[in-house]
Order: sequence, then C-alpha cells, then structure tokens
Amino acid sequence: MNLDAKHPSRAVVLLSGGLDSSTALAWAHARGFECYALTVAYGQRHQAELDAAVRVAQALSAREHRVMQVDLAGIGGSALTDWSIPLPDQPSSGIPISYVPARNTMLLALALAWAEVLQARDLVIGVNAVDYSGYPDCRPEFIRAFEALAGLATKAGVEGATFQIHAPLIALSKAQIIRSGIQLGVDYAITVSCYQADAQGRACGRCDSCRLRREGFQAAAIADPTHYV
Repeated sequence: MNLDAKHPSRAVVLLSGGLDSSTALAWAHARGFECYALTVAYGQRHQAELDAAVRVAQALSAREHRVMQVDLAGIGGSALTDWSIPLPDQPSSGIPISYVPARNTMLLALALAWAEVLQARDLVIGVNAVDYSGYPDCRPEFIRAFEALAGLATKAGVEGATFQIHAPLIALSKAQIIRSGIQLGVDYAITVSCYQADAQGRACGRCDSCRLRREGFQAAAIADPTHYV
C-alpha cells in the first residue's frame, strides 16, 4: 500500500456498529487510510446497532460516515428482518435463520459504488470465518470472488484500476479480534452486537451474536463491557 503524506489512500469501510466492523474500522485507521464509513440500514431488527455505528465512526475519526437505506425486510427470509420469525436462543447446526440472503454481497456492492465515486481502491469489511455463525458470505472464497467481480463490474476496473477487499479479521478468533481492538483503541462499550438489542442498546444475552461476543471476552480474559437487559 502506497501512502502519500499529503494524500493518504482512501478506503470505504463497512460499519455496522458491532464488535467486528468497529475493529475493522480501527484497523484501517491505524494503517493510515482515510476512512469513509458506510452503514446500511437494511431493515434489521437491531436498530440500536445503527446508533452505535454513529458513535463508533466519530470515536475512530472516520473522514465521513454515511447511512444508506435498503429494504431487505421487503425480501424477508431472515429472522433479522422478519419479526414473525423467532431468533433462536441456542446454537443450531447448518446456516442459522439469522442469515440474511445476499447481505454481504449487497453491502459490498454499495461500498464498491461509493469507492468508485471517491476514487478509492480499498474496501474494508469485518467478516470472520472462525468464530461466526456459518454464513456463506463470511468466507475467504466469497471475498476473493467479490474482489474479482469489482474489477469486472466497474468503469474504474475496466480502465485498469485494481480494487482490494480487506478482510483483516477473517482468520482470527473472537478473542484475538477483541485483543487487537483493545490495542487499536476500540471502546467496545459503545458497540452493539445483539440481534435484538432494545432501544437503549442493551443486549439480550441469549442470541447467537451475544453468545459469540460473550465467549470472546471470556477467552480473551478481558472484562465484558456489554450492557445487558
């Protein structure tokens, strides 16, 4: 990565307001990127996470933070967007009902579009393929495929630009992510990971995301700052 002291490389960072995406933003900032944070309100039931994204973007000095609206609730098929589908309280086999069809494909497409407008060539996403819920769009194969797509699907790519999709957390355990984030100055108390957090951002402590987050802090031997109901 070539960085000019006066004109640092721009990166579009997908920021949900949760633990992983906040760590990814801190990672990008620490590497000298001028960070443009993108949050997508796609109809998720955990609206408190969107408020957390605003706090995190400010705390980690994002150059700009945008919130875009997309109605994935209109498609349905996920407990995160359809309130009639209950969220499981226990781990299950296979891909869980919290999977949102094509979510990361859509998020990265929006990030790619903004990156092209900004003349940025770097995108950052906090996906993880170790301590995660088994979503197919969190795997290295998906990231590599989308990186190839970016070169084919954009004016910039056709004209010779090379896009890079950074997934710095993809091979880390949740404990490793948390330790790295602490070193990078992430205040996890202002993040929200719970799939059904209340209006104040307090976590349920039962959903898959809460379980992974809690176990991560325990494994990292770091006090859990999560606010629970």
